[in-house]
Amino acid sequence: MAMKKVKVEDAVGMVLGHDLTKIVPGQYKGPAFRKGRIIRQEDIPHLKDIGKDHIFLLELGPGQVHEAEAVTRIASAVAGKNIVLTEAAEGRVNLKAAESGLLKVKSETVAAVNNVEHAVFSTLHSNRLVAEGDLVAGIKVIPLVVEEAMVAAVEAIAGEQEDIISVVPLRSLKVGVVITGNEVYYGRIEDKFAPVLAEKVARYGATFLGAVNRPDDAGLIAAAIRQWVEEGAELVIASGGMSVDPDDVTPDAIRQTGAEVVCYGTPVLPGAMFMLAYLSGTAILGMPACGMYSQTTVFDLIFPRLLAGERLGRRDFAAMGYGGLCTACKSCAYPHCPFGKG
Repeated sequence: MAMKKVKVEDAVGMVLGHDLTKIVPGQYKGPAFRKGRIIRQEDIPHLKDIGKDHIFLLELGPGQVHEAEAVTRIASAVAGKNIVLTEAAEGRVNLKAAESGLLKVKSETVAAVNNVEHAVFSTLHSNRLVAEGDLVAGIKVIPLVVEEAMVAAVEAIAGEQEDIISVVPLRSLKVGVVITGNEVYYGRIEDKFAPVLAEKVARYGATFLGAVNRPDDAGLIAAAIRQWVEEGAELVIASGGMSVDPDDVTPDAIRQTGAEVVCYGTPVLPGAMFMLAYLSGTAILGMPACGMYSQTTVFDLIFPRLLAGERLGRRDFAAMGYGGLCTACKSCAYPHCPFGKG
């Protein structure tokens, strides 16, 4: 890479090697053109207006790539489904969500890209809900000019994976709820769980079919779960009765349906007594009482992933321990907080 002095009329298509300052007395002082800009025909009058008849330009050597081309190529290589790119500006390309949904990021590949000298790949955490237009990642290279081999190395890493960063739309699954417990079933106390679950289901864009009450009888609870599935529920939540107390029978009820239990107990607080099972492909969630009084729980980590079509296994839950502690802030800022950020 070399610098050469060129008449502005001859500079079209060349790369500016330094910032050019514009001064308007009493109004503005700052860059009129930034280092790295590729000079266009329409720039020439503006350059002359700030007193520039000659400018210093970068001359790329063999095998060298300007930062704007480099970041555009890298961003194109890593972007997956439902990701759109901004134009390169000041050596950076932003990646944005093309639609609302669950952000998925392959963190090991992000690390591999960043292990290439001069590459910068910065993202939000995976499994975070994003809205259309949200900024989800940024791509940058450190020097103004990089070697072609550096860009090719990143492209090779990206070529080994699909959807390194992507957004998965949430499905509006139909959700049925079974509220368990003698105290609610026999009217001794008012049920407070169903309204909370109805609001949560709606918040994530799913369809709340309704809630039925059942006493602490494993057979009756199991029958209610199966009934929801027969009536078209695509996900069933059984709430309450999830502890290890002898009269808490909801885990046994879920097993009695014939469902395959993925986990009973998670390394997430609140939500340690959560259960996930699958009955003929339908997810059955055993939701502990924390879901009624805690604003953010394991439910908020699991439910969006199920709506995104993921089938979770034990390894998924084991990984949730790292970052799985909610500190119950006085003013909840989730998801703009460490909870669930493994």
